[in-house]
Amino acid sequence: MRSPDRLSIVRWQFDMTWRLASQFHLPDLDDEGCLWSPAPGAYTVRQDGGGKWRADWNDEDPDSPSPVTIGWLTWHLLWWWDELLTRARGQQPLDHQDVFWPGSAEAVRVRLHQLSDDWAQLLGEQTEMDLDRPFAFPWPEPRPFVFAAAWANSELMKNVAEIGVIRHQYLASGTGTRSA
Repeated sequence: MRSPDRLSIVRWQFDMTWRLASQFHLPDLDDEGCLWSPAPGAYTVRQDGGGKWRADWNDEDPDSPSPVTIGWLTWHLLWWWDELLTRARGQQPLDHQDVFWPGSAEAVRVRLHQLSDDWAQLLGEQTEMDLDRPFAFPWPEPRPFVFAAAWANSELMKNVAEIGVIRHQYLASGTGTRSA
C-alpha cells in the first residue's frame, strides 16, 4: 500500500473533524444553548447598544482561562477561521473586535458551513509544493503552510469538542440559564 501524501492527510483530517461538527454538534444547537453559561463569569457574546453581538475579550493572558459559552466558542471559530482564510488569500483580516457573532444558532450554522466550504475549496486548490510555502499565521514567524493547515484542523477539532462538552452540560442541566 502506498503511503498517503501530506495533502491527503490534511484533507482527511479536516473532513473527519468537520463531520463531527456538522453531523453531531451543530445541528441541534439553539439560541438558548448558545448563550447558556456553564459557570459564573463565563465569556460569552453580548448584544451591544447598536444590536451587534460582541464577544467578551481580555487582552491580558489570564493564569487560568475563563469558562466560555457555546456562543463565545462559535464566535472564536468564526474569527480565527475567517482570519486564516483571509490571510491565505493574501488579504488583510479584521481585528477580533470587528468580528461579530451572527446573533443566532441558525446564522452560526450557515456561516460555519460557508467557512467549511471555503476551507475545503482552499485545501482542494493546494498542491504538495503549496504546503511548503512560507505562511505567518497563526504564528508571527513564517512556517510552511502545512503547519497552519494542521493547526487549523486541530483548532477546529478542539473547538468542536469544547462545543460538544458544553452542549452536553447544557442538556444535562435541564432548563439552563441564559448569560446576562
